Amino acid sequence: MDHIKAQLDITKRTIEIVGADPVTRHGFTQVPNFILTNKALSVGAKLAYAMLLKYAWTDNACFPGQQKLAEDMGSGERSIRTYLKELEEAKFLEVTQRGLGKTNVYRLHVTVPKRG
Repeated sequence: MDHIKAQLDITKRTIEIVGADPVTRHGFTQVPNFILTNKALSVGAKLAYAMLLKYAWTDNACFPGQQKLAEDMGSGERSIRTYLKELEEAKFLEVTQRGLGKTNVYRLHVTVPKRG
């Protein structure tokens, strides 16, 4: 247990959170490290994954429109489609289309897919 305490002491010295308040204390989205460190995913796809997680944590499902995603990410809708396709091809996202003029339903995979 001493090695864990020592590591925590190092972390305390290297990460400082400034200005935390009740809103920021409860307003974070955890993104799996296998997404953050995946060299095959673009930065945009990683951010899109994080945004979908942000929407989904409360309901276990999410269906934001591509326009909403684009606004929240500061990106264009064409880029959003590219990022979502990238996540689909990597098997981190399943998209179900609900029909013309309706938002899609997104299913995020938060575990590493098994190979072989």
